[in-house]
Amino acid sequence: MTYNHPKILVAIDCLVFGYDTAENDLKVLLFQREVEPFAGEWSLIGGFVNEDENLSDGAERVLEKFTGLKDVFLEQLSTYGKANRDPGGRVVSILYWSLIKLDELHRDIANEHGARWFDLDELPKLVLDHEDMVRLGEEKLVQNAKSRPIGFELLPEDFTLPQLKQLYDAIYGKSIDDRNFRKKILSTDLLIKTDKKDKSTSKKGAFVYQFDAEKYNDLRKQGYHLDLNV
Repeated sequence: MTYNHPKILVAIDCLVFGYDTAENDLKVLLFQREVEPFAGEWSLIGGFVNEDENLSDGAERVLEKFTGLKDVFLEQLSTYGKANRDPGGRVVSILYWSLIKLDELHRDIANEHGARWFDLDELPKLVLDHEDMVRLGEEKLVQNAKSRPIGFELLPEDFTLPQLKQLYDAIYGKSIDDRNFRKKILSTDLLIKTDKKDKSTSKKGAFVYQFDAEKYNDLRKQGYHLDLNV
């Protein structure tokens, strides 16, 4: 027996954030649509869910298709289902969000699909309700910065405390008190201090740190509260 009901399409849209340590900017991965409706316009990466596919599998497939990446941070964020949201048909979109390191993006794969990074503050006009999706993702990013060690997902393996602080400055959209940030972030015991120094910005240099992967995974599951008085 099959249901006698009009067909509704289910789509996956992936909001992918990256962070540029050189420019201190948050980035969003977009692609230029090749088919109607909205051919030539900018969109979050996405695609339709196959009939025999779980939602999470569909999201992983879409992310890998455009970035070449597997096993990265990817979570379901929201659902968009207004009846007239898409002129192409009755489409319900499941929004996922992902955090990836810029240098891990397979640029040849991204280029093949017309995908490129845009500064979060300088996005082009987006199709449908994708601008609403980005705004929701920004809010979620701030919430997660307070309760989960998300820097692990966005920074390279080696980083300095100033670079970590600049990431949080970018997420919050304002400069955080340096002394308070250092005190709070070091109190998590999440960072491993190495013997290396980064002297690219000063003769004295700044010590290089790494995330403790085991503690990171524990905190990611348990959550924590990083009160930066922002």
